[in-house]
This record gives sequence, structure tokens and C-alpha cells, in this order.
Amino acid sequence: MSRYIPLSIPNFEGNERKYVDDAIDKAWVSTAGSYVTELEKRLAQFLCIDNVSVCQSGTSALHLALVEAGVVPGDIVLVPPLTFIAAVNPVRYQFATPLFIDCDDSLCMDSEKLRRFCQEKCVMENGHLTHNGKIVRALVAVHVFGNMADMETIMEVAGRYNIRVIEDATEALGTRYTKGTYSGKYAGTIGDFGAYSFNGNKIITTGGGGAITAKKPETVDHLRYLSTQAKDDPHFYIHNEVGYNYRMTNLQAALGVAQMEKLTEFIERKHRNFDLYKKLFHGFGLGKLLPYREGTYSNQWFYSLIIDRTKVKAALKEIIAGLQEYGVETRAVWGLINEQLPYMKEECFELEKGPYYGARVLNIPASTQLTEDDIYFAAEKIKAVLEELKE
Repeated sequence: MSRYIPLSIPNFEGNERKYVDDAIDKAWVSTAGSYVTELEKRLAQFLCIDNVSVCQSGTSALHLALVEAGVVPGDIVLVPPLTFIAAVNPVRYQFATPLFIDCDDSLCMDSEKLRRFCQEKCVMENGHLTHNGKIVRALVAVHVFGNMADMETIMEVAGRYNIRVIEDATEALGTRYTKGTYSGKYAGTIGDFGAYSFNGNKIITTGGGGAITAKKPETVDHLRYLSTQAKDDPHFYIHNEVGYNYRMTNLQAALGVAQMEKLTEFIERKHRNFDLYKKLFHGFGLGKLLPYREGTYSNQWFYSLIIDRTKVKAALKEIIAGLQEYGVETRAVWGLINEQLPYMKEECFELEKGPYYGARVLNIPASTQLTEDDIYFAAEKIKAVLEELKE
């Protein structure tokens, strides 16, 4: 292996060390400190909203959203099948039932299938949509790989049927609409709640970490309260609600403040790199790059090559292994959640595109440190391996 091009790694070329050292020098390393407050302020400014609460992970943000949405045992939450399992696991934390709605060609939840499910498989009872006697309380709309879901239709359907909308924007910080009803609105700021992730492979990172938004600033205040063990009196330890240890640490936030200073530049790099990949794969007969939704400006966090299965029938594992020999790291899209052991018995609605793309999506190197030479090399090797494996 002459070189190695990783799939997606963090980029620390700014003030990360300076700010983390400052937090250590001041001994503010836990879940309080000026960097926590500063990161929340900068996120709110970037997203053009009034209030953001940072927390330990995107998963904890999703869980808090479900709690605040009133999801209780026995409720149904509509979820996508083609996403990371963390989008669905918090539904089980609330002892609720996930029900899988297929994706569309953006890999995000199919808004028309959502509409059909509500129209054809449910009834309104006492102001709530019900399915087989269970309340459909909420839905989780994931903006997959930074590609914006069809929020116009999703919000219209959810409003009609009294469904709370949780945007899983864990992969989509910086993605926004440029046309339509929500022009100028960022992913995570349209639904009732929005969740973000700062995991190590995201567009910016705090190592672990996440953030949560809501339509009303006072709701975010309550989410922040829940994330800090619902402490009502810090001196006598009075707690009037069940809380969670979900607050972000000041060390993580120090890293995040430095990363926020680079976010706009990182997104611009993602666009330049994707444009070069598009040029290099133009006319390639064995696969094509997944586009981003029209009328949006995506953060283009991850790049997906859709393999032509009429010509390349080798397993994704074989393709990935072949590229690994050249030092090009790739990965398959996630295994469908409805096929995972904990969820195999759950109901699915009109699954077609999920399995289709699950067998065809290959994620290719997308780090912000990629050079033009890296991209030329990666594209060349991807083409070569697919040519070798075609039938």
C-alpha cells in the first residue's frame, strides 16, 4: 500500500489546541464553563435561531427530543430504514414502537409514502393519528449524508395529522433550503425539534457531542434543564423531574468553538471536492454520484457512489476490500435497520428504495483535508476496481 486515503477524519487546523489548553488551565473541564455557553451562542448565530443546547451526543439529543415530544410507552414513532441505527434506538429508550417508512431517491424519508401511510393505514381518534389502536406520536426525518429531506411535504403531512417532527440533522449541520416555503431555513430548524452530532467523522467535531434545537426558545431551556439532571436547586439538590446526564463538557465545547470558526470553510471544501468527483465520474458507466436535493444548499458531508448492479454484481464487501488494497477507504451504506435483530419484527411500509440503495451505495473519501491529487487517485482506483469486478 503506497498511500492511504481515509474515508472521513476530523480536521484540526485552527484554534483547537489553544482553546482546549485554556479550558484545562482554568480547570473548567466538566459540564460547565464559558466554552459551553460560547458554543451554544455560535451555533444559534450560525443557524439563525434564538437558542441551542449542547449535549453529549446526537443520540442524546434525539432522546431528549422524544421525551419533550411526549413519546410514551406504546406510542408509534415513524422512522426511516436506511440510516444509522442511533436514529431509531432512542425510540426504544422510551419503550415506544418504531415503524419504518421507506426512503426516496435522496435516501431520506419518502414524504409521499408517509402521506399514504397516514391516509390509508391510520385513523384520527380524539385528535391523534392512530394505527392499530396506537397513537402515531412523532416521526424522525433524517437528513442523510447532508441531503435535505422533503421538509415541505413532511411538515404539511405532520401538521395535518398532529405528528411531532424531529429532524435528525446529525449529518447536516449547514444544510439549508434555498427555494420554497423554507428558503433560508437550516436543517434542524424547521421541525418541532432538531438534533445535531459532533462525532469524530462529522463536518465539525467535539470528539463526541451533539446539540438540540426546538421551535420555541423556552423549550430549549427545558431541554437544557433535562440534560443537566433536572436540577432545580444546585445547593440542596432538589430535582422536580427525571433528568439525564446529557450535558456537553467544557473541554468538548472548547474543541467545538474552534471548529465552528472553520465550518463555513469546511463546507466550501466539501463542495469543491464533490465538484471534482463529479467531473471525474462523469460518463462512468459502472456507477454515478448521488446528487443533492434541488432547491437546497447541502453541507455535502458524505459522497455516495451508486453502483450499477446490472454490470457490477460483486458484493460491496469485495469492492471495499479491493479498494483497501490500494489504500482507499470506502464503506457500504448502513445495513437496513428493519433487518437488524432488535427490529426485525417491527412493521414496515412499502419498503422498496431502502433495499435498492442498501445494495448499491458505496461511500467514498470525503475528508476536508483531501487534495486534488487524493481525489484523482481515489477516483482512478474506484473505477479500476469496479472495472475489474464487472461481469
